Amino acid sequence: MHIWVDADACPQVIKDILFRAAERCRIPLTLVANQALPTPPSRFIKSLRVRSGFDVADQAILDKIAAGDLVITSDIPLAAAVIDQGGQVLSHRGELFTSENIRARLNVRDFMETLRASGINTGGPPALS
Repeated sequence: MHIWVDADACPQVIKDILFRAAERCRIPLTLVANQALPTPPSRFIKSLRVRSGFDVADQAILDKIAAGDLVITSDIPLAAAVIDQGGQVLSHRGELFTSENIRARLNVRDFMETLRASGINTGGPPALS
């Protein structure tokens, strides 16, 4: 098992929790982002910097995961693709995405995107606490 983190939008407090878990459980953890990310010195933790661009980090994760790997992301399309490849997905808020709930989440995401495109202010998720 390997833990992959879609790290561009992942809060630092969550990264810190993941760092401790990777070290304690001796599980490889890779942060994937389009910028350099500081990581603690550990043989289990590393970062992968990808070029800037739309979904470049997502594609890098999809290219590298294996069945059974865990991906931390709040990107619903990425979560769906990971599930299709046999991976496990958690949001950075701890929500487990599964084959049973991901299609509904994609539908809600698309509906909200349509509302925003038509000028309706839908707000956003509550602040992480």
